[in-house]
Amino acid sequence: MLMAAALVAACAEEEPPPRSVTQFVENPMLLEAAMVRCSRNRTESRYDPECMNARAAVARIEAKEEEVRRAELEARSEAKRRALRRTQQAQAEARRRAEEEARRRREAEYLAQFGVLPPADDEQAVAVDEGNVPLAVVPEATESESPGVSQVEALPGVGSNAPLAETMPADDDSPADLQDIRDELRRRNEGEDGP
Repeated sequence: MLMAAALVAACAEEEPPPRSVTQFVENPMLLEAAMVRCSRNRTESRYDPECMNARAAVARIEAKEEEVRRAELEARSEAKRRALRRTQQAQAEARRRAEEEARRRREAEYLAQFGVLPPADDEQAVAVDEGNVPLAVVPEATESESPGVSQVEALPGVGSNAPLAETMPADDDSPADLQDIRDELRRRNEGEDGP
């Protein structure tokens, strides 16, 4: 009888089943207690089912934390890439605007030599230096002038860099067509060969 009672008592004190990995992941305090118990005697707890489940739960938690950390790093990295892209685009736009402004300035300086004012932009009107405006005036041909000969009237100007044209006197005996020019050249050549 005594033996039967001892057997029943031994069966009644049976160990509870080992905790699962999911239970350890959901309850960090339980996981910590199991890890402390399993780390005391590593040789005996190496193949203990509860210790193995606790180690698997630690590995799963570390993997989740690593995944979250990687996602955060990727988000930071993407934000830095976007900021760098915006900076590069702003620099490229500033370079383009500076080149466009330099081109307009060169064009305005070139046109100012001929007295042509650059077209007025809404953004910025370019002022032309008055010293660069040419002072030469080309009058319209009148009926009394011979065709094909134009005269340029030069006005003296101080501080102007525009070229001044000289007035050409109108010759009444100037050749009017190509045949007259050839005849004139032939006469001059014959005059040099002759007396």
